[in-house]
Amino acid sequence: MDATVMVWLIGGLGALLIMMIVVVTIARSMDSGRPAIKTSLPGPLARSLGIEPKASQAAPDDDSESAKKKKQTAGALSVAATIAAIIGVISFAKGFNDGDIMPAISEISAGELRGTLVNVRNRDPVVLIVPGSGPTDRDGNSPLGVKTDAYRLLADDLAGEDIASVRIDKRGMFGSAGAGDPSAATPAAYVSDIHTWIDAIKAERGSDCVWLLGHSEGALMVSLAAEGRKDVCALILVAGMGRKMGDVIRGQLRANPANAPILDEALAALSELEAGRHVDTTNMTPALLSLFAPQVQDYLIATLTIDPVEAVRRARKQTLIVQGTTDIQVSIEDAKLLNRAPKTKLRLVNNMNHVLKEAPIERAANLATYTDPSLPLATDFVGQIEDFIENND
Repeated sequence: MDATVMVWLIGGLGALLIMMIVVVTIARSMDSGRPAIKTSLPGPLARSLGIEPKASQAAPDDDSESAKKKKQTAGALSVAATIAAIIGVISFAKGFNDGDIMPAISEISAGELRGTLVNVRNRDPVVLIVPGSGPTDRDGNSPLGVKTDAYRLLADDLAGEDIASVRIDKRGMFGSAGAGDPSAATPAAYVSDIHTWIDAIKAERGSDCVWLLGHSEGALMVSLAAEGRKDVCALILVAGMGRKMGDVIRGQLRANPANAPILDEALAALSELEAGRHVDTTNMTPALLSLFAPQVQDYLIATLTIDPVEAVRRARKQTLIVQGTTDIQVSIEDAKLLNRAPKTKLRLVNNMNHVLKEAPIERAANLATYTDPSLPLATDFVGQIEDFIENND
């Protein structure tokens, strides 16, 4: 618990205790027929408040009923004022502590792994943002031509809703370059890294659990990482695959007309990897080398046949599935497949594409958003996450 919160809690309880003593004193005085508060107010003012000056205590009996009613009225007003004061103290304390506080942005580490923590109060829920495939950095950008700042924008928007976040560089890349060879990474290694991040975040903030948000391939990784972990609050799967990765890649290759000349070669290589066999790239078309490079084949062999739906089922966590309607990399059908797992909720975001920006379905215009970091995140995207966290916190 924050020190500020503790101070205000103690102060508020003290004020409440004093107010209760006042109320009890008033009530006892009213029961005994005496004025609740002794006063030396001028006679007319005292009488208007139902408090008789000492000189008038010997008033005729026929006025006693009227005086009693005035005392009761004054007592009721005192009680009302006390309640109002209590509410005012609580409101002031809450406003002081929960007003517009600028989030603190700092570097956070988990062993050799590095990330960025955006935090306001340690009691706020915290989301670990796990990137998608390839050399994608903590801000959602890639040296392969993607510049969206999507994860940085997401962290900023979450902070505006009192939700902390940690966005990370994957092992062997960018700030986490010292964490190992990225070419030797496997799903098991990424799962281990996510577990390390959960432990580091809990130690840093005192959190009981961490919300795992995975984007694209990251959705599969957080699903795998959640299995057997009681300190995972819930899962948020954004543009996650519902089919095995091999089927998704196959669909992406076929969907791009420009791949027609190399499609058969690409599909043959993919089938070999799905069967657990390495592919000789000596004479491979150069355009395919980035996908089937020898250094990534072990990772592909380990990943291509994992069933994402089964991974969510085995996680046994409340799960939000968020899918954009103009995503040209992962389909709405993928989201519907994920939604077959138990404890899942599917939410579609109109006109949101794979990089979380609003875009038309037309391919060229859609891809144009992949290099424009000035564009905001799609409307209602962060709202869906906020609602899910609020309803499951």
